[in-house]
Amino acid sequence: QVQLVESGGGLVQTGGSLRLSCAASGRTFRTYAWFRQAPGKEREFVAAIDYSGSINAYPDSVKGRFTISRDNAANTVYLQMNSLKPEDTAVYNCAAQNKLCSGLRCFATRSEYDYWGQGTQVTVSS
Repeated sequence: QVQLVESGGGLVQTGGSLRLSCAASGRTFRTYAWFRQAPGKEREFVAAIDYSGSINAYPDSVKGRFTISRDNAANTVYLQMNSLKPEDTAVYNCAAQNKLCSGLRCFATRSEYDYWGQGTQVTVSS
């Protein structure tokens, strides 16, 4: 049975950093992503990475502050979040799919992902 389990969330002050982890059990996926959902808002794309780790995608809202990486031997994907802002407050979910993505649509579209973790809360205080 495939499971994605996130960890690393918490409370941090503006300007601080957090590192989220997502451990996948059962198999290795070609493409991983992080999405987030703030109260009253739709789930939005945060970052994605291909199997080799050489192709990453980010929206402008986090580009330059967030970095996604992966360890295929450990079946784990990470999200390093720096210079955090109050507007980054949300539940962060990792997601996985086994397609080889080459374009942003594949990386950033929620419906492309087959497996989801339960999420970890990130709260940034002002």
